[in-house]
Amino acid sequence: MVLFLLVFAVPVVVLVGSSFCNWRTGDPITFNGIGNYIELIFHDNSFRQGFLNNVVWILLQGTIHVAIGVLFALILARRPFYWKFARTAYMIPSIISSAAMGMLFLCIFNPEFGMINSIVRMFLPDYDHNWFMSYDTAFLTVTLTWMPYAAITTLLVLTEIISIDRSIIEAATVDGASNFQLNTRIILPLLKNIIGTSVILEASNMLKKLDIIMLTTRGGPGDTTMNLPMYVYRTAMTENNFGMANAAGVTLILLGCVTVMIINRIFSVGRENR
Repeated sequence: MVLFLLVFAVPVVVLVGSSFCNWRTGDPITFNGIGNYIELIFHDNSFRQGFLNNVVWILLQGTIHVAIGVLFALILARRPFYWKFARTAYMIPSIISSAAMGMLFLCIFNPEFGMINSIVRMFLPDYDHNWFMSYDTAFLTVTLTWMPYAAITTLLVLTEIISIDRSIIEAATVDGASNFQLNTRIILPLLKNIIGTSVILEASNMLKKLDIIMLTTRGGPGDTTMNLPMYVYRTAMTENNFGMANAAGVTLILLGCVTVMIINRIFSVGRENR
């Protein structure tokens, strides 16, 4: 309890309290009421764009990303001849540091020598599109740096599938259930809790996604790939406005709490599967 208070509760109280102040290094801290929040919500386009991007990424990560992981787990659960190799290979992006992944994708999408443009140049010799710095493709390109790699979800779901009582599967098979019926009517309903947990984990991951964005676009071009962690960093470290940054941090915490509450309500996480 003491450790919780020191590591989490006290910093959160300081964060919330200072979000109501004007706080810049070198200047006295003065009370500002809800001025920072009014500025964020009604006058700061970067904050609004970052908030919107965060919500979109949470939705994409909690749906498409988790669905990819669940689908891959269902395939591996049938233990095809390549399942051990596929499981290991699929884990590789998850064990590589985010900094290395960011540099890897910078090389892949490099407008001069990147793999993507090199392939396109086989058909369009003059093609030199800058994927990370174009308003049309920056958001999608940044999203692709993490969207397909759902190894954590795959491992969680695969472990849960393995723990299912085999007699249930065998009884359904004897009754003539097809593979599709087994997956949709028996296995997936039994996976509701672990899928809900995976959605929480992946959605929460989007609330702290900073490193790859920092390495690839820094929130640009403009604010196309801005998110709340990037906004907090830029406001505090570049603009020296800690009061505004902390107000954005409080908003980020509230967004996380609301997200977890909604996911828990949808999946009834923690309740017994029926």
